[in-house]
Amino acid sequence: MEFLVTNHMLTVINLVGVRGERLLYEKLNFSLSNGTVLYLQGANGTGKTTLLRTICGLSKPYEGSVNWCGEDINVLAEDYYKHVLYIGHLPGIKEDLTALENLQFSLALSGAQFNLNQATEVLKLLGLAKGLNLPTRMLSQGQKRRVALARLWLQDSPLWILDEPFTALDASATDLLKQKIEAFANDGGIVIMTTHQEVEVHVPKLEQLCLDA
Repeated sequence: MEFLVTNHMLTVINLVGVRGERLLYEKLNFSLSNGTVLYLQGANGTGKTTLLRTICGLSKPYEGSVNWCGEDINVLAEDYYKHVLYIGHLPGIKEDLTALENLQFSLALSGAQFNLNQATEVLKLLGLAKGLNLPTRMLSQGQKRRVALARLWLQDSPLWILDEPFTALDASATDLLKQKIEAFANDGGIVIMTTHQEVEVHVPKLEQLCLDA
């Protein structure tokens, strides 16, 4: 199924999250439309990452459902996944590959086209000009994070799900990412993210959801 609409809606309905025998959250309901950034908050262990992975379709909900444009994401499957860009709290890169090779690999998995010149320019923008052809195991944690985040400039997805995206970034990279999120939301994108950093974004619709301990 191809989505031909420009208006997108993510809806969480009566969602229940469980880890082991522990209830993390229950009867969770919210809807997000174009131009919305949702800050997902809560102490460690309250289920933030579990919720993000459920919304991505990487984990099945214990109860309830997640809908994209009115359809259950588990029914849509690949037709939903291609609309989602998920970056976890770990960089999720292959350390034997270079930054460029990692981007080529990640974009291929998502079905996106890889443009060498464009990828090179984005990595330079993010301060990785000297590390383009180094195995990423030789990069710092902040540099590895930038390699992962470069997908935000290269992959055309209307929904971003970001788990602690500002981790290990210096002030200049934090500002670049903040500006990118603002531009994406102002163009109609939807963002769900967790962050412990005090980063204020100016977007059409800013919402907060706190998972209680």
